[in-house]
Amino acid sequence: MFQDSHRIPRRTKIIFTVGPATDSEEMLEKLIGEHFVDICRINMAHANHDYVRTVVRRIRKIGERINRHIPIMMDVKGPEIRTGDVEAPIELKPGEIFDFTIKPGGADGKPSNNEEIRSVDVNYAELINDVDVGSVVLVDNGLIRLEVLEKQDARIRCKVIIAGELTSRRHINLPGVKVNLPALTEKDRNDTRVGIEEGVDFYALSFVRESSDLQLLRDFLDENGAHRSLIIAKIEDQSAITNLYSIVQDCDGLMVARGDLGIECPFQTLPTIQRKAVKACLSLGKPVIIATHMLESMINSPMPTRAEVSDVANAVLEEADCVMLSGETTVGKYPTECVEAITKISTEVDINGQKTGYANNLSLDSDKRKIQHSAVVMANELNAVAIICFTRSGNMAKGVSALRPENSPIFAFSNSHDTIKQLRLNHGVIPFEMIFCTEPDATVSKAMKHLKKMGYLVPGDKVVVVSDILAADSVIDSIQLRTVSHD
Repeated sequence: MFQDSHRIPRRTKIIFTVGPATDSEEMLEKLIGEHFVDICRINMAHANHDYVRTVVRRIRKIGERINRHIPIMMDVKGPEIRTGDVEAPIELKPGEIFDFTIKPGGADGKPSNNEEIRSVDVNYAELINDVDVGSVVLVDNGLIRLEVLEKQDARIRCKVIIAGELTSRRHINLPGVKVNLPALTEKDRNDTRVGIEEGVDFYALSFVRESSDLQLLRDFLDENGAHRSLIIAKIEDQSAITNLYSIVQDCDGLMVARGDLGIECPFQTLPTIQRKAVKACLSLGKPVIIATHMLESMINSPMPTRAEVSDVANAVLEEADCVMLSGETTVGKYPTECVEAITKISTEVDINGQKTGYANNLSLDSDKRKIQHSAVVMANELNAVAIICFTRSGNMAKGVSALRPENSPIFAFSNSHDTIKQLRLNHGVIPFEMIFCTEPDATVSKAMKHLKKMGYLVPGDKVVVVSDILAADSVIDSIQLRTVSHD
């Protein structure tokens, strides 16, 4: 967690995906209390409702026991096309003619209609209307590639271009095709209801294509009383890239989901898409998550590849708020080693790397934003050991984080439990829950004593204090320069 002997905490946040490798109480406590992961993600493509309830309650219980509460992100499956079940794996051959069927009947890989052509069902009735002759159909993360030859009734006839083994419920991608699936499916609504009942903090919506998709989820959350839950938009196809700026404006955070994105878009464009997305988020002051294949080789290896080290380092240099682990911590053999590796990389690069500086493009379009900017400039100029932020809603700390202080960590104190958990998403913010004193000065002294006790501050350190204090029923923004005393 620390870069320099308890003095500078890790700035880049770590999201881990819970699964069989990490869902035990012992492993969760180790990740949360010893390796200081910041957010737990539950992937609803693989989790059922009983599992969600069990994991959420287990994490809350551990948080109470060790006094470190982390937020939970539910990754909502969103609109997706999958193949049906097959009795046995279908070994597709190059050049083979193969059918996708909309109606049940050919879902076992056996020939249908007395033809010597094998087939499989798909779960999306409108697929036949969305694809054109000549379209490319990718199956199982692009491992299998087919070309559409003809469409007839409820059958799409294809030619196998890249062969492979087709098993049950494989994901289908249609690069460049705008499908008419709903942004929020009935499964998503049912999953989200469970998340609301269990107090999930973030909802990541898959396959966001335009900002109106986010509004559907936001309306559903509001209708069910989850007004404070935050929505993370996952960009995964070309429509999302086209509408990137409006999506960033309307979301609470963005996830660059490079798995499907690298299938839906030419893989060589991924680095520039990632950079464009990070730049858009930092210019609008929104958190951004880099996800998928960060340390994929560590599913089976205790060490990352050199390319993976550079990939994680690049996300840190771009000053993304979070990096995310998926299969590495769900089914991987070395989940704690993955977290250790990402911590070491981000720590080293944060200290010695040359950042992109995208946060310099953030518009100072309000008085509060200018106050936050002034606090960061003061901290940078004076090389302050820390910025201490007092905030009820979290907005003050989020605003300071968006400006990316050069060296100063942001210690955020709030009297809101929900705010504390939400702030674990933001770059460089270390949140603490604290009851505020009646007198603002007493609140500041109390916070500084706590940070000294934790080892973050020592007498003589210069710190910048920024807050929106309440005085005579009015909110007053203030910035102070303080020197840590000996008492």
